Amino acid sequence: MLDIEQITPQLTWQLRRDVLYPGSMLWEMEMDEDNNGYHFGAFIDNKLIGVVSLFQNGNDWQFRKFAFDAAFQGKGYGRQLLDHITGFVLSEGATRLWCNARSSAIGFYLKSGFVQTGEAFSKGGIDYEIMEKLL
Repeated sequence: MLDIEQITPQLTWQLRRDVLYPGSMLWEMEMDEDNNGYHFGAFIDNKLIGVVSLFQNGNDWQFRKFAFDAAFQGKGYGRQLLDHITGFVLSEGATRLWCNARSSAIGFYLKSGFVQTGEAFSKGGIDYEIMEKLL
């Protein structure tokens, strides 16, 4: 069974690195805005298998660094975590939830009710598109 809890930013760094930026240094995973965000971890049997970070700008919320241990991908856990943060931001009065989706993850977000905005860019050799869900 999946347990989702709010966690400290530091607890997100290992999975951020291992899943999203293999080969990078752990200290490089810290973002300046981490201390102004909300961070959630997905656990199975007390093992951290997924992380995501949320940042608020009025009624607009962005999630970043959504990462799941490869052994637990494709099992519906990512959707559960995405549903959890959607409920969280709704309870905080959000009207929009958005992310910079990696091209490889666009299908996942489309299945979760997000729409493509057509705003695409590349950073660090990775292609992204801004996706959003109006709440």
